Amino acid sequence: MNRKYILVMVIFGLIVGQGYVSSEELTLAGAIKKGLKNNFGIRISKENLKIAENNNTWGMAGRYPTLSLSAQSLNNWNNDQSPEDPDERVEYRSNLLLPNLNLRWTLFSGFSISITKQKFDLLNKLSEGNSAVIVENTIQGIILSYYKVLLENEKVKVLSELKKLSGDRMNYVNIKKDLGVISTYEALQSKIAFLNDSAGLAAQQINYRNAKRSLNLVLGEGIEKEYEPTDQFSVELDNYELSDLRNKMLSNNKTLKNQYINLQILKRDLSLSKSPLFPSVSLNGGINGSRAGFKYSGIPEIVSKSYDYYVNMSINWTLFNGGKVKTAIKNAKISEKIGNLKLNEMKFTLDNTLLSLYETYNLRKELLRLADESLKSASLNLKISFDKYKSGSINSFNYRDVQLLYLNAALSKLQAIFNIIDSRSELMRITGGMIDQN
Repeated sequence: MNRKYILVMVIFGLIVGQGYVSSEELTLAGAIKKGLKNNFGIRISKENLKIAENNNTWGMAGRYPTLSLSAQSLNNWNNDQSPEDPDERVEYRSNLLLPNLNLRWTLFSGFSISITKQKFDLLNKLSEGNSAVIVENTIQGIILSYYKVLLENEKVKVLSELKKLSGDRMNYVNIKKDLGVISTYEALQSKIAFLNDSAGLAAQQINYRNAKRSLNLVLGEGIEKEYEPTDQFSVELDNYELSDLRNKMLSNNKTLKNQYINLQILKRDLSLSKSPLFPSVSLNGGINGSRAGFKYSGIPEIVSKSYDYYVNMSINWTLFNGGKVKTAIKNAKISEKIGNLKLNEMKFTLDNTLLSLYETYNLRKELLRLADESLKSASLNLKISFDKYKSGSINSFNYRDVQLLYLNAALSKLQAIFNIIDSRSELMRITGGMIDQN
């Protein structure tokens, strides 16, 4: 009862899944191109890079002067009783307008302006490096998702072949049952095997469709889009040298390069913390103007205008502020030390990860070779067993065991190929070759 229910639900899922639009052929190169264009993480990193580029200017670093315009208006009106005549009112009005144009320019501030600009350059490079890491991770995700679709499709083919073999066996058994050569029990067993293989195929077809949806997600496409990968499900076996991989990793690994940039930023922070030890020289100049108007009852308005220029130079040198500068320098040195420790820790971690990936890759190469040999033997055994089954040398149960051995061998080889692809992508990413080779 449970088996029938599962089979019905699986087939229903397949029927529902057939409501999609027709498939569009897609190569791995095309998938990477689409993913790099649509992926949300990459698009966000591009916007963050724009912010870093906008900040990376001499104006943001403080090299240029500040020019400001201001104006102030003061107005007053009085209407008092005349001291000479209580019935008479005396009116007094005054207005004062004070415009100002001011220029402030820091000429020297302990080299902080040039150091800040250097820091902005590094922050821009760090933003580019972070974008490169996101691109690498995206490419790796696309590659694995693409080949995952191919893997699930190959499994569909294997299970379809097994279902066909089970169907042929069931038909053959039914003919022999009708002739009274075999028992009803053996016929039922062949039917159960066929139904199990049918259910397994239906479930695998859903796995195949789910893999396609996962690919769409990585590509930044909606679920209404359906792609059909066209590349071959195969892998090239490379003979890597651990020393070559390590050299590439130390020079090209994007995360490691970003940590080097972080360390340079910490050095600039240390230099900035020392800038208050030097005097600060600034220039302040501008124009002040004024317009004053006075009006008394019975007297014409009196207006006066004036303006003046000013240019001032100031030097500010902090001699003591409670040890704040010295503390900031100490903290900056500690932060730089922490940055060096993180760099060494990262190298240590990457070395261990690389060795593990290298050994895993070589192990998976050997497992693929064994899986290939196992599949060849299982295929030959299946062919021989089919002939023996028809001749009556073995019974249907023995033949079913051989079928299952073939299924496991075929699936094992497919998984071994995908595992090699996974290991290669990891080695490409850790050695910084993911972007260069795609």
